[in-house]
Amino acid sequence: MIRRKELDQDLDQLRSLLVRMGEHVVDALDGAVTSLKTQDCEKAQEIVQADALLNQMEEEIMDIGSRLIVTQQPVAKDLRRILVAFKISSDLERMGDLALDVAKVTLRLQGEKLIKPLIDIPQMAEIVKVMIEEAITSYLNENTDLAYKMAQDDDQVDLLYSRILTELYDHMRVNPDSLSQALSLTLVGRYIERIADHATNIGESAVYLVTGTRPDLNR
Repeated sequence: MIRRKELDQDLDQLRSLLVRMGEHVVDALDGAVTSLKTQDCEKAQEIVQADALLNQMEEEIMDIGSRLIVTQQPVAKDLRRILVAFKISSDLERMGDLALDVAKVTLRLQGEKLIKPLIDIPQMAEIVKVMIEEAITSYLNENTDLAYKMAQDDDQVDLLYSRILTELYDHMRVNPDSLSQALSLTLVGRYIERIADHATNIGESAVYLVTGTRPDLNR
């Protein structure tokens, strides 16, 4: 009975850390896109410096989960909970890296005036922030319906990304001198699109936790 209580406490700690990681990623993405939109290099630098915290939380999750596997020898769904925590923390850490990449674009531009107002990129980011929150909620509540809904959200992100590419390529043809910045902005779109893919990966992990099978939400 004591072992069960200790296992439940550690599993709760894993969930708590994943929630904190999710909140960190949302804040990082929001700050990175804001820094790009306003060309705020100081804000972008804050995102860069805060990235280490996300790595620390991932390491803590790996340490707790590994200890549980060795000392508690969990089976069935308890083992899946630990393995899912490993996978989700890895996805969240990668999402943080991608948000960091967005901030680094701001730093590379060094206050350079944007070739066009940013509309679709912030809109993509807003959808993706909701997806991250949905992903964590689907995991915490073991809500497979919410996990499957994220595939529809991902489709919206993909459509916006396609529109961004078309507009920027058209802009480069008409204004060849804007090539460098336009390419940087296409990369930003790609980074955000990849964050959305990792969010759907978390949705897949939530479904796996409940059913024992992993769907493909990135079709």
